[in-house]
Amino acid sequence: MSFQMYVPTRILFGAGQISSLHAQALPGKKAMIVISNGKSTKANGSLEKAEEQLKQAGVETVLFDKIMANPLKSTVMEGAAYARENGCDFLVALGGSSVMDASKAIAAMATNEGDLWDYVMGGTGKGYALKNDPLPIIAITTTAGTGSEVDQYGVISNDETNEKIGFGGPDSLFPRIAIVDPELMTTVPPKFTAYQGFDALFHSVECYIAAPANLMSDMYALTAIENIGAYLVRAVQDGADLEAREHVAFANTLSGVVMTLSGCTSEHSMEHAMSAYHHDLPHGAGLIMISKAYFTHFIEKHVCDDRFICMAKALGKQDAAEPMDFIAALVKLQEQCGVDGLKMSDYGICPDEFMTLVQNARATMGGLFYCDRVPLSDAECAAIFEKSYR
Repeated sequence: MSFQMYVPTRILFGAGQISSLHAQALPGKKAMIVISNGKSTKANGSLEKAEEQLKQAGVETVLFDKIMANPLKSTVMEGAAYARENGCDFLVALGGSSVMDASKAIAAMATNEGDLWDYVMGGTGKGYALKNDPLPIIAITTTAGTGSEVDQYGVISNDETNEKIGFGGPDSLFPRIAIVDPELMTTVPPKFTAYQGFDALFHSVECYIAAPANLMSDMYALTAIENIGAYLVRAVQDGADLEAREHVAFANTLSGVVMTLSGCTSEHSMEHAMSAYHHDLPHGAGLIMISKAYFTHFIEKHVCDDRFICMAKALGKQDAAEPMDFIAALVKLQEQCGVDGLKMSDYGICPDEFMTLVQNARATMGGLFYCDRVPLSDAECAAIFEKSYR
């Protein structure tokens, strides 16, 4: 029942909340706005809205628009140098989870010497502590995927070593302010709405069945699962359905908070290995691919039968009576969202690399394996990949 909770981020949630940015106590006078290397934030007007709000607040801005779907260490280092060169005293992360994650690493490296991997725990990282506080961050999320707007972690890929590792931890990496405005999410395409929604779902599912789960994390996790189960299909089918967008965004924010209270399990380590070698693979898509085999494995171990039944009911299967009902509810949701046909082979993943992926998962983010209620061996990990493959 024990837990510790500290989430210092001020959350502004709801339609139109981006218009409140200018009235907030901002942490500086010159901001680097960080966006993706795509066109969405420019095309849908969110960049223009953010720039106007900052202008109203008397904040000068520069733009860094190079973040990719799986943000790279090299891009982080480029962004940090750009922030220093332009004398920026805070960052505005405007976009999805990749932008949030990259911004935390950029904020750290803008004020600290050396290479990002000097401060990464796991893999070839040196695990040094940050000597200087990162630049403050304002997070404006335009997707509902990882909840990164309310936690102190980000995931970065090292393109030199094929490592994808979580970075962060210090309280100073929590965003000062998080704006969760569902109106900014209405133009996300159906496919990515589904990928992101399932990522948020799995954060809460994993934290609910994880060994560190507690009374507080259970409350956040189950509420997030209920909201995903009730509204994700609607958000996928009609991106302009603002009520559905609001509830999925709410679930996403809860799923970010729950990770500060419990912990993701080895499923996330396994997927990070997949996308570390295959950068075009969206994180949520990779999680969907392995989810059925992964959770079935733990159901067969009977690690927490009652929790799987509770999650099945939270997903809408009110007559759930056995753990495998969760798998039935999960598969139904994937079918309704049109993501049940995802294939590893479409992203270049081959069966002969399964053990390489297993070893990478354990070497880079082995800590998440300790959140599993029973140990997961290398052979069992490889078997999950094999059962998921097509």
